[in-house]
Amino acid sequence: MSTLAVRFYDVVLTVHILAVVIAFGVVFAYPVLDAWFRRAVPGNLAALHQLHLTLGRRVVSPAMVVVLLAGIYLATQDPWSFGDPWISATLAILFVLFGLMGGVLTPADRRLAQLAERDASSGSGPSADYERERRRTDIVGGLALLLVIVAIFLMVGKPGA
Repeated sequence: MSTLAVRFYDVVLTVHILAVVIAFGVVFAYPVLDAWFRRAVPGNLAALHQLHLTLGRRVVSPAMVVVLLAGIYLATQDPWSFGDPWISATLAILFVLFGLMGGVLTPADRRLAQLAERDASSGSGPSADYERERRRTDIVGGLALLLVIVAIFLMVGKPGA
């Protein structure tokens, strides 16, 4: 008869994976959510960007911190080390994602909310300024999603391990 032995490592690994799902799962839904919102509620696009900001502050950022902390613990356990290329690469990707979120995506959503409010008050629909900023933000957001996919591939495949 086998006994179920749960190691602390396994608990932290589970927390790490759950945090990845929580942090980035919602972000993968943004393109669908955004397209629906633009069609269903075109006069209140500011609310869409406020939703992005709220999700970023209350869901994505805290979960990314858990991903980082749990990942640091996991990387210090045998047989892994920060010298493993797949670990150092995914850590670098996570720091890039923190930078993109804090330095580009969050400020862009703030600007988009302001532009959308301005456009709604004029009654003219999304302005060229709004659309230009939205396209730039969509490109950076797409890059961030691609980085998440690369990180997941590295974590699952562990190339060089």
